[in-house]
Order: sequence, then C-alpha cells, then structure tokens
Amino acid sequence: MSDNPVIALIGPGAIGTTIAAVLHEVGRTPLLCGRTAHPELRLRYDEGETVVPGPVLTDPAVITRPADLVFIAVKTTQNADSAGWLRALCDENTVVCALQNGVEQKAQLEPWVNGATVLPSVVWFPAQREPDASVWLRAKPRLTLPDVPQAQRVVEALRGTRCAVELSTDFASVAWRKLLQNAAAGLMVLSNRRAGMFRREDISELALAYLREGLTVARAEGAKLDDDVAQEILANFQRAPEDLGTSILADRQADRPMEWDIRNGVIQRYGRKHGIAVPISDVVVPLLAAGSEGPG
Repeated sequence: MSDNPVIALIGPGAIGTTIAAVLHEVGRTPLLCGRTAHPELRLRYDEGETVVPGPVLTDPAVITRPADLVFIAVKTTQNADSAGWLRALCDENTVVCALQNGVEQKAQLEPWVNGATVLPSVVWFPAQREPDASVWLRAKPRLTLPDVPQAQRVVEALRGTRCAVELSTDFASVAWRKLLQNAAAGLMVLSNRRAGMFRREDISELALAYLREGLTVARAEGAKLDDDVAQEILANFQRAPEDLGTSILADRQADRPMEWDIRNGVIQRYGRKHGIAVPISDVVVPLLAAGSEGPG
C-alpha cells in the first residue's frame, strides 16, 4: 500500500461509522460512500464523541480512481445495491475488507468487486444507530482477520487506532463461533425482545439447544470448537445489558429485509448438506424468512 493510501468506506451505518471514526481520529479519514447523504457522522462512546466530517457521497460517478482499501459495512441484503460503488472503487490491486456477518463473505462479494481481493472479517463490538442518527458504541472495537498477506493492509490502516486487530490462522473457527452467536440472536426477532430475554430459563434452554445444533454443523464444516462454546455464548447474552439489541432485531422492527439466510439459514443449509438433523433450524428459519419477506 502507498504511503498515502486511499481508504473508502461503503455503508456508514453502525459498524461503518465506528470504523470511519477510529480512522478519522488518527488522520486517515476514509471516503464515505452510501445511499443517503449526511453532512457528517457522529460516534458516541463512554469517553465522549467523535465527529467525522462528510459529506457521505451518494453517486459512484464522482469516484475518479480505485481505492487501496475498501471497508464494506452494508448488510448482505444490500450487496447488489452497492455494486456501483464496488465497480468504481475496486480493481485488481484493491483489498475489500468485509465488515459483514456470516461465513460466506467472499462468495457473497466476489461477483461485485471488479477483481479485487475480498478479505473476510469478524466484528466483535456492539454498535447501534440512535434516533438522532448518531451511533452508540457500547464496547471497545475489535476485528479478527485471517492471517494472510492481504490482511496487513487493514492492520496498517488501523494501526494506532482504538480498534484492535487480531490475525487468526484458523479464521474459519472464529467465523463460525461468531455465526453461532448471531444465529442465537435471531431468537430475539421471534420474541421481539432484547438480550434480557436470555435470562429466562425456558429461553436459555432453547438457545442452548439451538447453539448445540449449530455447533454440530460448524464442526462438520471444519470448525474446531469445544463443547463449552455453546454455554459460553449463552452466558455472554445473559451478562449483556438487558436493553442490548441486535441488527437483525432492528431490521425487523423497522420492517426492513433481514439477514436471516446468512445468519440462520446457513445452519439449516449446511446441516442438510452433511445429513445432520436441524429440527430447531427447521422451525426458526421459516419464521425469520416469513418475517423478512412475507407475504401477509
């Protein structure tokens, strides 16, 4: 990467605003690209607030050269809508860091990135959009990336920021662990409740059974995860603030399309591929799909 790399961010939502803010704080403000024009982005956290100057660009035609590094933080349901940005910002020398859910980030994005390298990531921090359009960061930001040469571009971009970057030689296991967490969070959609619901005994039993079902599938896909992972994930939900939400719940409450397939459907799909019974998925997935797409 050059001494003055061009860094761009597609999707200045909760996760995207967080990354833009930590880059801005160290003088590496990215190009901000999205669907809606904003004069600035605001990130709130315990110590105060960071304001990232805009504007948020809304027309890919204004891009005159590819970027060295592109962070994409749109929902996977919006990948096709981001195709114009990806064509304008990417070429074969670009690294695209996917700040997205799931274990299929490369397959989801490679058709759109104009020959760029797609680098998957796992995002380990809760950030939520507030009614005033600011973002509330509720924990220290942290990313996990696969330990591959292209990851150094992200490491260098985030060096000295408040966002920790970890490299993993077994990224698939890390990604599946996060997917199990995201899958269990899907239960919040079906109850229309936040994290406090996991303190109920009946919900705890259901969540633990669902996590164990997903754990079996993850292992069939090669993830190296211990038996206690399911209990650890449940315990994290039980320790979380009662009002902590999740992006899929926010989408349901706003009547937006949900990422049900890449967070929950994937367990059902891979389970069937391996001949593994997934009875909880067979109930949860159709309900989430109907909640996202209807009809009715």
